Amino acid sequence: MAWLSLSIRTDCQHAERLADALLEAGAIAASIEDADAGTADEQPQFGEPGSFSRPGWERSLVVALLRSDSDVRQVLLHCAAQAGLADPPPFSQEEVPEQDWVRLTQTQFEPIRVSQRLWIVPSWHAPPDPGAIVLVLDPGMAFGTGSHPTTRLCLEWLERSVRPGASLLDYGCGSGVLAIAAGRLGASEVVGVDIDPQAVAVARENAVANGVVARFQESADQLDGQFDIVVANILANPLRVLAPALCSHLRPGSLLALSGILVEQSDDLIEAYAPYLSLAVVDTREGWVCLAGSRN
Repeated sequence: MAWLSLSIRTDCQHAERLADALLEAGAIAASIEDADAGTADEQPQFGEPGSFSRPGWERSLVVALLRSDSDVRQVLLHCAAQAGLADPPPFSQEEVPEQDWVRLTQTQFEPIRVSQRLWIVPSWHAPPDPGAIVLVLDPGMAFGTGSHPTTRLCLEWLERSVRPGASLLDYGCGSGVLAIAAGRLGASEVVGVDIDPQAVAVARENAVANGVVARFQESADQLDGQFDIVVANILANPLRVLAPALCSHLRPGSLLALSGILVEQSDDLIEAYAPYLSLAVVDTREGWVCLAGSRN
Protein backbone atom coordinates (compact mmCIF):
# COMPACT_ATOMS: atom_id res chain seq x y z
CA MET A 1 0.00 0.00 0.00
CA ALA A 2 1.21 3.51 -0.83
CA TRP A 3 0.88 6.31 1.71
CA LEU A 4 0.50 10.08 1.61
CA SER A 5 2.87 12.36 3.49
CA LEU A 6 1.11 15.61 4.35
CA SER A 7 3.15 18.69 5.35
CA ILE A 8 1.10 21.49 6.92
CA ARG A 9 2.43 24.93 7.83
CA THR A 10 1.03 26.51 10.98
CA ASP A 11 2.19 28.22 14.20
CA CYS A 12 3.19 26.96 17.62
CA GLN A 13 -0.21 27.88 19.11
CA HIS A 14 -2.01 25.39 16.87
CA ALA A 15 0.64 22.82 15.88
CA GLU A 16 0.15 20.35 18.74
CA ARG A 17 -3.65 20.45 18.56
CA LEU A 18 -3.50 19.98 14.78
CA ALA A 19 -1.18 16.97 15.12
CA ASP A 20 -3.50 15.44 17.74
CA ALA A 21 -6.53 16.02 15.52
CA LEU A 22 -4.81 14.32 12.59
CA LEU A 23 -4.04 11.26 14.70
CA GLU A 24 -7.65 11.12 15.89
CA ALA A 25 -8.74 11.36 12.24
CA GLY A 26 -6.76 8.25 11.34
CA ALA A 27 -3.25 9.46 10.53
CA ILE A 28 -0.67 6.71 11.02
CA ALA A 29 1.82 9.21 12.46
CA ALA A 30 2.12 12.94 13.06
CA SER A 31 5.12 15.02 14.10
CA ILE A 32 5.97 18.69 14.58
CA GLU A 33 9.11 20.21 13.06
CA ASP A 34 10.71 23.61 12.59
CA ALA A 35 9.41 24.94 9.27
CA ASP A 36 12.68 26.87 8.92
CA ALA A 37 14.97 23.90 9.62
CA GLY A 38 18.13 24.03 7.53
CA THR A 39 17.88 27.77 6.94
CA ALA A 40 19.31 30.85 8.64
CA ASP A 41 15.99 31.22 10.50
CA GLU A 42 16.20 27.78 12.12
CA GLN A 43 15.42 27.92 15.85
CA PRO A 44 17.24 25.21 17.86
CA GLN A 45 15.40 24.34 21.04
CA PHE A 46 16.95 22.33 23.81
CA GLY A 47 16.82 22.74 27.52
CA GLU A 48 14.80 21.50 30.45
CA PRO A 49 11.16 21.29 31.45
CA GLY A 50 10.03 24.77 32.43
CA SER A 51 12.77 26.56 30.50
CA PHE A 52 10.36 27.66 27.74
CA SER A 53 7.29 29.77 28.34
CA ARG A 54 5.88 28.61 24.99
CA PRO A 55 7.63 25.57 23.51
CA GLY A 56 7.64 25.00 19.77
CA TRP A 57 8.41 27.01 16.68
CA GLU A 58 6.50 30.11 15.61
CA ARG A 59 6.67 28.73 12.06
CA SER A 60 5.86 25.06 12.59
CA LEU A 61 5.49 22.19 10.16
CA VAL A 62 3.10 19.38 11.04
CA VAL A 63 3.99 16.23 9.07
CA ALA A 64 1.40 13.45 8.96
CA LEU A 65 1.26 10.06 7.24
CA LEU A 66 -2.15 9.17 5.80
CA ARG A 67 -3.57 6.27 3.84
CA SER A 68 -3.34 6.85 0.10
CA ASP A 69 -7.12 6.77 -0.30
CA SER A 70 -7.69 9.56 2.24
CA ASP A 71 -9.67 12.63 1.23
CA VAL A 72 -6.90 15.02 2.17
CA ARG A 73 -8.87 18.26 1.86
CA GLN A 74 -11.78 16.91 3.89
CA VAL A 75 -9.42 15.55 6.58
CA LEU A 76 -7.57 18.84 6.77
CA LEU A 77 -10.79 20.89 6.88
CA HIS A 78 -12.04 18.80 9.81
CA CYS A 79 -8.71 18.80 11.68
CA ALA A 80 -8.15 22.54 11.23
CA ALA A 81 -11.53 23.20 12.84
CA GLN A 82 -10.66 20.81 15.69
CA ALA A 83 -7.43 22.71 16.24
CA GLY A 84 -9.19 26.08 16.39
CA LEU A 85 -8.11 27.31 12.95
CA ALA A 86 -10.69 29.33 11.03
CA ASP A 87 -9.31 28.18 7.67
CA PRO A 88 -7.22 25.18 6.63
CA PRO A 89 -3.53 26.18 6.60
CA PRO A 90 -1.32 25.79 3.50
CA PHE A 91 -0.07 22.26 2.88
CA SER A 92 1.76 20.04 0.44
CA GLN A 93 1.53 16.30 -0.13
CA GLU A 94 3.59 13.57 -1.70
CA GLU A 95 3.15 9.86 -2.22
CA VAL A 96 5.26 7.52 -0.11
CA PRO A 97 5.62 4.04 -1.64
CA GLU A 98 5.25 0.92 0.45
CA GLN A 99 8.59 -0.14 1.88
CA ASP A 100 10.16 -2.59 4.27
CA TRP A 101 9.86 -0.15 7.16
CA VAL A 102 11.84 -2.31 9.59
CA ARG A 103 14.78 -2.54 7.20
CA LEU A 104 14.48 1.17 6.37
CA THR A 105 14.54 2.09 10.07
CA GLN A 106 17.54 -0.14 10.69
CA THR A 107 19.53 1.55 7.92
CA GLN A 108 19.17 4.84 9.81
CA PHE A 109 21.14 3.49 12.78
CA GLU A 110 24.75 2.73 11.91
CA PRO A 111 27.52 1.70 14.31
CA ILE A 112 28.86 4.64 16.34
CA ARG A 113 32.56 4.93 16.99
CA VAL A 114 32.96 6.47 20.44
CA SER A 115 36.75 6.23 20.58
CA GLN A 116 39.69 4.24 19.26
CA ARG A 117 38.54 1.09 21.06
CA LEU A 118 34.87 1.67 21.99
CA TRP A 119 31.97 1.19 19.55
CA ILE A 120 28.17 1.14 19.91
CA VAL A 121 26.71 -1.32 17.42
CA PRO A 122 23.05 -2.20 16.71
CA SER A 123 22.34 -5.92 16.97
CA TRP A 124 21.71 -6.24 13.22
CA HIS A 125 25.21 -4.95 12.34
CA ALA A 126 28.48 -6.84 12.43
CA PRO A 127 31.11 -5.08 14.59
CA PRO A 128 33.25 -2.88 12.30
CA ASP A 129 36.35 -3.59 14.39
CA PRO A 130 36.56 -7.15 15.79
CA GLY A 131 39.23 -6.03 18.26
CA ALA A 132 37.17 -3.18 19.72
CA ILE A 133 35.08 -3.09 22.89
CA VAL A 134 31.58 -3.34 21.41
CA LEU A 135 28.37 -2.28 23.15
CA VAL A 136 25.41 -3.96 21.46
CA LEU A 137 22.57 -1.48 21.71
CA ASP A 138 19.40 -1.04 19.66
CA PRO A 139 17.41 2.22 19.57
CA GLY A 140 14.27 2.03 21.65
CA MET A 141 12.12 3.66 24.30
CA ALA A 142 14.86 4.46 26.83
CA PHE A 143 17.28 7.38 26.41
CA GLY A 144 20.87 6.53 25.55
CA THR A 145 21.80 5.16 22.14
CA GLY A 146 25.22 6.82 22.11
CA SER A 147 24.29 9.40 19.49
CA HIS A 148 23.47 12.28 21.85
CA PRO A 149 26.43 14.54 22.73
CA THR A 150 25.94 14.10 26.49
CA THR A 151 26.05 10.29 26.18
CA ARG A 152 29.20 10.51 24.08
CA LEU A 153 30.83 12.85 26.60
CA CYS A 154 30.11 10.42 29.45
CA LEU A 155 31.29 7.38 27.50
CA GLU A 156 34.57 9.08 26.63
CA TRP A 157 35.06 10.08 30.27
CA LEU A 158 34.31 6.53 31.45
CA GLU A 159 36.87 5.08 29.07
CA ARG A 160 39.50 7.34 30.61
CA SER A 161 38.38 6.76 34.20
CA VAL A 162 37.17 3.19 34.76
CA ARG A 163 39.78 0.90 36.27
CA PRO A 164 39.49 -2.91 36.53
CA GLY A 165 37.60 -3.91 39.64
CA ALA A 166 36.00 -0.48 40.17
CA SER A 167 32.44 -0.08 41.42
CA LEU A 168 30.09 2.27 39.58
CA LEU A 169 26.68 3.87 40.09
CA ASP A 170 24.80 5.12 37.02
CA TYR A 171 22.10 7.47 38.32
CA GLY A 172 19.36 8.00 35.75
CA CYS A 173 20.57 5.04 33.73
CA GLY A 174 18.10 5.17 30.80
CA SER A 175 19.03 2.37 28.40
CA GLY A 176 21.91 1.39 30.69
CA VAL A 177 24.54 2.32 28.12
CA LEU A 178 26.89 3.99 30.64
CA ALA A 179 26.58 1.20 33.20
CA ILE A 180 27.10 -1.45 30.53
CA ALA A 181 30.11 0.42 29.12
CA ALA A 182 31.62 0.51 32.60
CA GLY A 183 31.13 -3.23 32.92
CA ARG A 184 32.76 -3.86 29.55
CA LEU A 185 35.64 -1.58 30.58
CA GLY A 186 36.35 -3.68 33.67
CA ALA A 187 34.12 -2.43 36.49
CA SER A 188 33.25 -5.34 38.79
CA GLU A 189 30.19 -3.88 40.56
CA VAL A 190 27.71 -1.98 38.40
CA VAL A 191 24.44 -0.46 39.66
CA GLY A 192 21.92 1.60 37.70
CA VAL A 193 18.91 3.58 38.93
CA ASP A 194 16.08 5.15 36.95
CA ILE A 195 12.58 6.35 37.90
CA ASP A 196 11.18 5.00 34.60
CA PRO A 197 10.20 1.30 34.86
CA GLN A 198 10.49 0.95 31.07
CA ALA A 199 14.08 2.23 31.20
CA VAL A 200 14.97 -0.23 33.96
CA ALA A 201 13.51 -3.14 31.97
CA VAL A 202 15.39 -2.09 28.83
CA ALA A 203 18.64 -1.63 30.76
CA ARG A 204 18.35 -5.15 32.18
CA GLU A 205 17.80 -6.60 28.70
CA ASN A 206 20.74 -4.63 27.29
CA ALA A 207 23.03 -5.82 30.07
CA VAL A 208 22.18 -9.46 29.32
CA ALA A 209 22.74 -8.88 25.60
CA ASN A 210 26.21 -7.53 26.38
CA GLY A 211 27.16 -10.20 28.92
CA VAL A 212 27.43 -7.63 31.71
CA VAL A 213 26.40 -8.41 35.27
CA ALA A 214 24.66 -5.30 36.59
CA ARG A 215 21.87 -4.44 39.00
CA PHE A 216 19.19 -2.01 37.83
CA GLN A 217 16.42 -0.69 40.06
CA GLU A 218 13.57 1.82 39.91
CA SER A 219 13.89 3.37 43.35
CA ALA A 220 16.84 5.13 44.90
CA ASP A 221 15.29 4.61 48.35
CA GLN A 222 16.83 1.15 48.62
CA LEU A 223 20.17 2.34 47.28
CA ASP A 224 22.96 2.33 49.83
CA GLY A 225 26.71 2.05 49.92
CA GLN A 226 29.44 4.05 48.24
CA PHE A 227 31.10 3.63 44.87
CA ASP A 228 34.41 4.36 43.22
CA ILE A 229 32.59 6.16 40.38
CA VAL A 230 29.21 7.89 40.21
CA VAL A 231 27.94 9.13 36.85
CA ALA A 232 24.68 10.97 36.15
CA ASN A 233 23.60 12.10 32.69
CA ILE A 234 20.28 13.81 33.41
CA LEU A 235 19.57 17.56 33.28
CA ALA A 236 20.88 20.53 35.25
CA ASN A 237 17.84 21.15 37.45
CA PRO A 238 17.51 17.61 38.84
CA LEU A 239 21.30 17.36 39.13
CA ARG A 240 21.29 20.47 41.31
CA VAL A 241 18.63 18.98 43.61
CA LEU A 242 20.39 15.61 43.70
CA ALA A 243 23.77 16.98 44.82
CA PRO A 244 23.53 15.72 48.44
CA ALA A 245 22.16 12.32 47.38
CA LEU A 246 24.73 11.70 44.65
CA CYS A 247 27.66 12.80 46.79
CA SER A 248 26.51 10.57 49.66
CA HIS A 249 27.51 7.64 47.45
CA LEU A 250 31.08 8.91 47.04
CA ARG A 251 33.86 7.72 49.32
CA PRO A 252 37.11 9.71 49.65
CA GLY A 253 38.93 9.55 46.34
CA SER A 254 35.81 8.59 44.38
CA LEU A 255 35.07 10.17 41.01
CA LEU A 256 31.88 11.96 39.97
CA ALA A 257 30.87 12.86 36.41
CA LEU A 258 27.78 14.86 35.47
CA SER A 259 26.30 15.65 32.06
CA GLY A 260 23.05 16.79 30.52
CA ILE A 261 24.32 20.30 31.30
CA LEU A 262 24.40 23.23 28.91
CA VAL A 263 27.57 25.32 28.76
CA GLU A 264 25.84 28.31 30.37
CA GLN A 265 24.67 26.13 33.29
CA SER A 266 28.18 24.93 34.23
CA ASP A 267 29.04 27.55 36.84
CA ASP A 268 25.73 27.07 38.64
CA LEU A 269 26.27 23.30 38.90
CA ILE A 270 29.89 23.70 39.99
CA GLU A 271 28.70 26.01 42.78
CA ALA A 272 25.93 23.59 43.83
CA TYR A 273 28.46 20.77 44.29
CA ALA A 274 31.19 22.93 45.86
CA PRO A 275 30.30 21.90 49.46
CA TYR A 276 31.04 18.28 48.51
CA LEU A 277 33.81 18.35 45.89
CA SER A 278 35.40 20.52 43.23
CA LEU A 279 34.00 19.99 39.74
CA ALA A 280 35.49 21.26 36.49
CA VAL A 281 34.53 21.13 32.85
CA VAL A 282 36.42 18.20 31.34
CA ASP A 283 34.91 18.30 27.85
CA THR A 284 32.29 20.08 25.74
CA ARG A 285 30.34 19.14 22.62
CA GLU A 286 27.61 20.95 20.68
CA GLY A 287 26.73 23.26 23.57
CA TRP A 288 26.77 20.52 26.25
CA VAL A 289 29.42 19.91 28.91
CA CYS A 290 30.70 17.09 31.10
CA LEU A 291 31.69 18.09 34.62
CA ALA A 292 33.90 15.83 36.70
CA GLY A 293 35.90 15.83 39.90
CA SER A 294 37.25 13.70 42.73
CA ARG A 295 36.07 13.81 46.33
CA ASN A 296 38.84 14.72 48.71
